[in-house]
Amino acid sequence: MLERESINFDTQICAVIGNPISHSLSPAIHNAGYAAKELDFVYLPCQVEDLAGMLAGVRAMHNFRGLSVTIPHKVAAMGLVDEVAEADRIIGSINTIVKENGRLLGLGTDGPGALKALTDAGVDPNSRTVLLLGCGGAARAIAFALALKTKVAELFLMDIDQQVLAGLASDLKAHTSTKIAAEQFSAEALAAAVGRADIVIHCTPVGMYPKQDVSLVPPELFHPGQTVFDIVYNPLETRLLREAKERGLKTISGVEMFINQAVLQFEHFTGGAAPEDIMRRVVMEHLTK
Repeated sequence: MLERESINFDTQICAVIGNPISHSLSPAIHNAGYAAKELDFVYLPCQVEDLAGMLAGVRAMHNFRGLSVTIPHKVAAMGLVDEVAEADRIIGSINTIVKENGRLLGLGTDGPGALKALTDAGVDPNSRTVLLLGCGGAARAIAFALALKTKVAELFLMDIDQQVLAGLASDLKAHTSTKIAAEQFSAEALAAAVGRADIVIHCTPVGMYPKQDVSLVPPELFHPGQTVFDIVYNPLETRLLREAKERGLKTISGVEMFINQAVLQFEHFTGGAAPEDIMRRVVMEHLTK
């Protein structure tokens, strides 16, 4: 197993970039994977305000291999890389950048990671009404994954930002045949939307550490038979999930999507299979301390 002292001129550097970033478990999960596979890689957390400057630095460093991209850079990063996979270009956001022969290639692992989380939990979105709370980068990836890979009855979008909301709704209507509804966030609109939803997927930072004692959805809005999926993974059980569980609903923690998308990123960065069991164990150890 490689030790820290082995870092050298040829060590491949990967990083997670976002703002804020101190809460991220990506360094722990990826570095544990590198150690288990005895790979000469290291993964760093980087709080980034100047995204263009950061990517210029990545281009300039010979041993920078890849980036995980998180809030708030998932959409902006698309315009700063050299190539984006066609499916991800339609989605309009990326969460992964791989450097190949000096070129930056952008792609997404959030959508596949979210679909696998639903499948693993035994939740079938086909013929169901799915409510997405939030329309940022991760939500875009999840929305397109659902619209293109499943047969949901309806995809209902909600966001506080009317421009972001309208943009995602328009893009989904242009590129998929899925029935799309969208409404700007308000207490009244939320109550109506939750009332008609079979699956609620929360895609905003609300409830994320360190402000974990908040939730967008009052628990009295839930109804029997719903599934609630919160893509926030720290804390392991958000207030939203805790209150949904108290109402007897099926819940899915964001840690499932996080692990799934990290496994895919690891494989893009290294070119080899990820040690998923070790990566999962490391995440759970951190979140259950």
